[in-house]
Amino acid sequence: MPATPHRSARAATRRPTMGAPTVALATALVTLLVLPAALPSAALARSSGTERALKMVDTDHDGTIDLAEAQAAAGKVFDAAETDKDGTVDARELKGRLSKKDLKAADTDSDGTLDRKEYLALVAQRFKAADPDNDGTLDAEELKTPAGRSLLQLLK
Repeated sequence: MPATPHRSARAATRRPTMGAPTVALATALVTLLVLPAALPSAALARSSGTERALKMVDTDHDGTIDLAEAQAAAGKVFDAAETDKDGTVDARELKGRLSKKDLKAADTDSDGTLDRKEYLALVAQRFKAADPDNDGTLDAEELKTPAGRSLLQLLK
């Protein structure tokens, strides 16, 4: 009868060890899986929301928004919000896009509502505030600032 090699009980339970490249790969994979969960979800949502808004408003697809594109988008928002067809939007129709203080400041004729001209003037004012380099366009980074988010609120 041929001799069969005998393995000790200890050898049978020993696991193969991982080499340095395998450990590095495993660490990288765990990091890639865990990192997104560790990032604040509001920051991720804000970033993706900003990118989505930029794509919707950027009609010439140059990666930026100019004032004409912003006002065209704002005009559509105004038309959709203006549900009672009286030519103006009030706080109820704006659905939280503006605070009462901002609405009052933009309401140049002090009638408690914004007409199209007043709404577009407010968009122009917020556009200018969001364009610190005064190049006439807003990129994704500028739209992520508080001034940029304030403008986007009027365009969505």
